[in-house]
Amino acid sequence: MISGKSRFNPQLEGKCRLVRILVVDDNPAVRHYLRALLEQQSTWQVCDEARTGGEAIQRVRKNPPDMILLDFQMPDLNGLDVARQISGLFPEIPILMVTIHLSRQLADEARRAGIRGACAKSDVSSIVEAVDALLHEGTYFPHFPPVSSVGN
Repeated sequence: MISGKSRFNPQLEGKCRLVRILVVDDNPAVRHYLRALLEQQSTWQVCDEARTGGEAIQRVRKNPPDMILLDFQMPDLNGLDVARQISGLFPEIPILMVTIHLSRQLADEARRAGIRGACAKSDVSSIVEAVDALLHEGTYFPHFPPVSSVGN
């Protein structure tokens, strides 16, 4: 483990260390989009891709990445189930859920499943901000306005 504030310090003993990211989404176009977006950062590298939750779990067991970007809705397991399994095996790996179904309820469920951040697939700047926050041991969840109580 790298000492210091972040375990993902790209400058390790004078050498550039790439942060290895696994992208999990059933849609190849989305995986391509996420890879292109992430690899614009000079120290981030998509080390692998998976199209299903089961595939993601196998790949993490075989070669654990530094971070995971995970879709919510996939053909076999949903992102919450995948996150629970991966977090149980590798609690140190931060997981960011990227989804088109972002809601307060899903964000709360994601937190309970061990996911450290959630953002909309369409929000490019949020994805980059979220990855950076998680790599620096933070969390990243959208701010939802308070739910008003009706009848009080």
